[in-house]
Amino acid sequence: MDTVEKTYNIGVEATMEVIGGKWKPIILCHLRHGAKRTSELKRAIPNITQKMLTQQLRELEHDHIVDRQVYNQIPPKVEYSLSEYGESLSYILNQLCTWGEHHIDRQVADGEEIRLLNRDDVIK
Repeated sequence: MDTVEKTYNIGVEATMEVIGGKWKPIILCHLRHGAKRTSELKRAIPNITQKMLTQQLRELEHDHIVDRQVYNQIPPKVEYSLSEYGESLSYILNQLCTWGEHHIDRQVADGEEIRLLNRDDVIK
């Protein structure tokens, strides 16, 4: 079987291939604070569909960013958490959250009407 060599022009392309998109960074930011069940993530991210959440979690699991823990109980319980490899993204995710909050603060200071429902609790 022939393998095709991947080429990236800059390292951030590889990063975005794994964590890019509308939902993955948001999911990962929630998982920084500990393991969550699918229903907890769905409540925390109300605009994502169940199908999209499941798809994104599967992709993150496939890329070894997220661990999936299945508990043998009734009813079944599944939790997702950052893997050890996924934890290496914590600094970047913290910076993205902090930057977003500062950006919102700046827009509000400029007179825009914006409501931020939850501020992150990372040390800034």
